Amino acid sequence: MLTVKLDTGFNIEIDFAISPFHRRMFAWFIDGLVMFLYGLLCSKFIDLLPQKKLTGNQWLYILVGFPVLFYYPLMEILTNGQTVGKKLLGIRVITLEGGQASISQYIIRWIFRLADFPVWIFGAIATGALPWYCSVLAFSGIACIIISDKSQRIGDIVAGTIVIFTRSKTSWQDTVFTELEADYKPRYPQVMQMSDKDINSLKMIIETIKKNNNHDLAFRIAERIKWKLNLQADQDSKDFLETLLKDYNYYSSH
Repeated sequence: MLTVKLDTGFNIEIDFAISPFHRRMFAWFIDGLVMFLYGLLCSKFIDLLPQKKLTGNQWLYILVGFPVLFYYPLMEILTNGQTVGKKLLGIRVITLEGGQASISQYIIRWIFRLADFPVWIFGAIATGALPWYCSVLAFSGIACIIISDKSQRIGDIVAGTIVIFTRSKTSWQDTVFTELEADYKPRYPQVMQMSDKDINSLKMIIETIKKNNNHDLAFRIAERIKWKLNLQADQDSKDFLETLLKDYNYYSSH
C-alpha cells in the first residue's frame, strides 16, 4: 500500500498509509447514496403535507436541500475528517502535517469539488455550450488522484490535505478528546504551551504507536516534547504521551 512520510510538527517524520483509490471511490458512492436517500425521504415527507401554495413548497425543498449541499464540509468538520462513506471504508482527511484539518481546509476541499467533479460539463455539452471533447474535464479530479504522488485531488492540493487509510473502525477515540476519570489529576500544566495543531498531531501519533507497537517512535516523540516544553517525566514514553493528551483535555475543560 502506498505510504507517505509526514512531518508531525515535532521534526519527526512518521508513515501514513494513503487511502487506495477504490476506497475513496466506494466512499463517494456511499455518500451519494446517503444524500439520495435523504432527499427521497424528505421529498416523500413534503408530499404528505397538506397542500400549500407553490412558493411555500419551494421553500421547503430549498430548506431540506441545504444538508445535501453542505453534506461534505459539515460531516468532515463534525466527525474529524470523515463522512458516512469514509467511516465505513476506514479513511479520513488529515493535513499534510499529520494533524486534524481546520474548518477552512474542509471548506476549501468542498468548494473545489466544482473543479474536481464538474458534472455540469455534461449538461453544457448536451446543450451545445461546449464541444464533446470537453467531457474529459469531468474526470479532472480522478486524474489528479491517479497522477499525484500523494493521491490528492485538486481540492486536497489547494487545501493542503490528504486522505489516509486508518486501518481501524472509527470510535470516539478518533477525536482529540479523551475520556477522563472523575478524580483525574493532571501532571503537566506545560502541555497548554502546545498548539492545537501539535495536539492534533499528538493524537494521530499515539494511534500510530498503538497500532504498530512502535516504542522507538514513542521515545523520540516523548523526548522531543520534553525538550520543547522543558519538563521532566518519570513515565514510560507511551504513558507520558497519553498523559499529555489527558492533561490537555483536563485543562481545556476547566
